[in-house]
Amino acid sequence: MSKLSRRKMIVTGLTATAGASALSLAAHLAQKYGLVPPDHGGLYGPGETLTYASMRLLTRHSLAREFSRNQISQRPLQNEVAPFSEEFKRHQAAKFVDWRLVVDGMVERPMSFSVDQLKSYPSHSQITEVVCEEGWSYIAEWNGVPLSYILDLVGAHPQAKYAFYFSIEPDWWESMDMADAMHSQTIVTYGMNGDELPVGNGGPIRIRLPRQLGYKSVKFLNRLVVTDDVKKFGKGLGSVSPETGYAWYAGI
Repeated sequence: MSKLSRRKMIVTGLTATAGASALSLAAHLAQKYGLVPPDHGGLYGPGETLTYASMRLLTRHSLAREFSRNQISQRPLQNEVAPFSEEFKRHQAAKFVDWRLVVDGMVERPMSFSVDQLKSYPSHSQITEVVCEEGWSYIAEWNGVPLSYILDLVGAHPQAKYAFYFSIEPDWWESMDMADAMHSQTIVTYGMNGDELPVGNGGPIRIRLPRQLGYKSVKFLNRLVVTDDVKKFGKGLGSVSPETGYAWYAGI
């Protein structure tokens, strides 16, 4: 059976099952094909599974909307964050020269990258929108290195399923599946609107994941772990978001 016909079969099965209001059966079908999100348990689990599976099958290679330069927001929002840790303040005072992004886990070559190293790699620019679950949004130009390039440098294992990524600030971490990690628009961002990435917007580096809601684009990025096991992190739900009431997969 061809990949296309198989995909059509899965999508048709998921749609028909959901149309019959049998979400549990849809979730079972998604599980059969390995399209189950880490937060699939609980009351809303079948719905989360159906959303994730449908989006993966239908939009795996789709692009988030990109805007023209004249649509860039005049005042990109800098939403509030908790008071910075002393460690972050030391880095900020030193202009982030000692900041490192550590990438390890299921990789051939664990590596540590400085901000200058990241800037020396092939860059990617995009004018995309940050959309917050609270209802606000803004458009900005983001410049950085594709995460796929970094994962190729470290030699991510083909068996890996997720990339977990962490802020230097406590209790701020997320994960994405490898489809999003290798997507062309997923970047490790160090620049914004032609300048350095402001601290208020996540500097010195942050993840930009424009195909998902803003809380998935973690600020102050300093570690990324490639893995096939979500149970090693937190409560095993894939990120801190479902532990606090949000969805792990936040596709838009």
